[in-house]
Amino acid sequence: MADHDRGRVARWRVRPGHPPLLARRRPDDLTGAPGDRAATEGATARQIEELASWQDRLWAEGRRSLLVVLQGVDAAGKDGTIKHVFRGVNPQGVRVASFKEPTPLELAHDFLWRVHRLVPAAGEIGIFNRSHYEDVLVVRVHELVPEAVWRARFDDIVAFERILGHGGTSVVKLMLHISFEEQGARLGDRLARPDKQWKLQSSDVAERPRWEAYMAAYEEALARTGTEESPWYVVPGDRKWFRNWVVGEILLHTLAAMDPRYPTRPRPDVPAGP
Repeated sequence: MADHDRGRVARWRVRPGHPPLLARRRPDDLTGAPGDRAATEGATARQIEELASWQDRLWAEGRRSLLVVLQGVDAAGKDGTIKHVFRGVNPQGVRVASFKEPTPLELAHDFLWRVHRLVPAAGEIGIFNRSHYEDVLVVRVHELVPEAVWRARFDDIVAFERILGHGGTSVVKLMLHISFEEQGARLGDRLARPDKQWKLQSSDVAERPRWEAYMAAYEEALARTGTEESPWYVVPGDRKWFRNWVVGEILLHTLAAMDPRYPTRPRPDVPAGP
C-alpha cells in the first residue's frame, strides 16, 4: 500500500483552534496535483483501487468505522464526489445518508437525534451528504432559532464526534470549497441540460444572495468544531477532477492512519484422510 503521510494533506487541513481563512483559500488552487488533468485523473483511478483495498480491510476487521462528512454550498459537488471517489468500493460496506429539511418527527427531537441513528456501524464507511452541520449553517443564516441556541451547538457537535471516536468511529470532515462564479456556472449548466434539470431547485438560486452569510457561518463552524481527532479539510472544488483527487488523498491518509487489518484466526484442523 502507498504511504499517505500527514504532510501530503496538511495544506488542506484546518488547524484545530484556528480560523480556516476561507477568503485566502483559492477554490481553483491546483497545488499538489500529480500533473495535468489527464495525469491527475489517472492518479485518481489508482486511488480508487487503493481505497477499495482499505475498505475491504475495514469491513473484514469489523471493529471500527469511518464517517466522511461532506459539506458545501449548493452545487459544490457533494453528489459528484460520492459518485466518482467511491465508485470502486464494495456496496456492502458503505452507506450514504442525505440530510434534507427536517421532518416534523425529527424536529420533535434534539438536533442530533436524526444524525446519530445513521452513523456507520462497525466495519462500514458512512458518508453524510450534508450533516449535523446544517444546524449551525442554514439554521444560522435563516435565523430559524435564536443565536444562543445554534451557538451552543458547537460544543454539542464536538462532544458528539468525541463520543463517536470513543466508540471506534473515525470522523473526517470535508468542506467542498467553490467560488461564487463557479456556483453560478454550475447552476446555469443544470438549467440548460435536460439530464441535470432535475437537480436544480428554486432554493438554489434564492440562496445565492446569502453567499457572504454562508461563508461567515462556515468560517466559524470550521474554527469551532475542528479537532485533532475529527479534523476539517477545505477541498478546492472549482475543478472537479482535482477535487476528486484531493478527496482521495485525504481518505487514503485517514484510512492508512486507522490501519485496519484482516483478522487472523487459527486454521482449523484438516483431517489427513479417511
